[in-house]
Amino acid sequence: MAPHTSPRFSYKSDRLKPLRAFCQTVRLGSVSRAAHALFVSQPAITLQLQALERELGVRLLERTGRRLTPTREGELLYEMAQPLVEQLDGLEAAFRDRLRGLDAGELRIAANSSTILYLLPRIVEQFRARHPDVRLTLHNVVTDDGTEMLRADAVDLVVGTLVDVPADLSYEPAYRFEQMLITPPGHPLAGQPELSLHDLAPHPLILPPQRQVTWRLVDLVLQQNRVPYTVALEVSGWDVIKQYVAMGMGISIVPSICLTEADHGRLAARSLAAFFPARTYGVVVRKGRLLSPQARAFVALIKPDLLAPREYDESGHSER
Repeated sequence: MAPHTSPRFSYKSDRLKPLRAFCQTVRLGSVSRAAHALFVSQPAITLQLQALERELGVRLLERTGRRLTPTREGELLYEMAQPLVEQLDGLEAAFRDRLRGLDAGELRIAANSSTILYLLPRIVEQFRARHPDVRLTLHNVVTDDGTEMLRADAVDLVVGTLVDVPADLSYEPAYRFEQMLITPPGHPLAGQPELSLHDLAPHPLILPPQRQVTWRLVDLVLQQNRVPYTVALEVSGWDVIKQYVAMGMGISIVPSICLTEADHGRLAARSLAAFFPARTYGVVVRKGRLLSPQARAFVALIKPDLLAPREYDESGHSER
């Protein structure tokens, strides 16, 4: 009897190609987008996917509306293959980074203006003192735009706030800050002995734009507690919001991180911790992607506990 042999396909001579095609198709949701990202034709991607399904003997992708999504078996393969593909694709860059160490290279970080202004200055100062030859770039963008840059490999990591963590990203909170009500000095709410959410209803709010986390958080909490509210002004930047509150144009709800000693004379602040969850700031990275030495050094300064050999697992949180 002839010995049993596994079926052989020509693509096996380069196993990375079909796995890369599969991972890109899952990530982007279509064969055409995967082909564009990999600079190959759509038929080539289709053939690689078909060969992969034949070898494994299972269906890996199915169409959901206009998007290709992985089957249960496809999700398992993506979980196993994506880290391998990214590690191999990034092998040369990772090798050169290790070879140079931390004395050269670059680090690209996305963060919103509040994070850059209030949270990062001390960390950036320490990083620059320890690694003066690393070219550090801070991209001032809202967190949602930062995560898109992360997916496109335009930045190495994002520092900010995530309320809902997408499946392809990992978010590790590093700091927690309570939400504060700020008013002008002498405002009725500033001296009121007991404060409830309904006490805020008559007073116009000054909030960041709707796409930002603070606006969504305020809206969620007030809606859940059936508190009517009006937004008098939407404006970006905590410094601008604080200025308009100090001028008496409204009240606002801000994280305690943005309140400094200079604000004590012009603003009254009261904790809303009894009504709002704590606001977290932390590090956002892509799952399965190895951080460069420069990124690891920066994360260690944000919070040493975040840095470990195992780093970020597939659940989206550190393994410790």
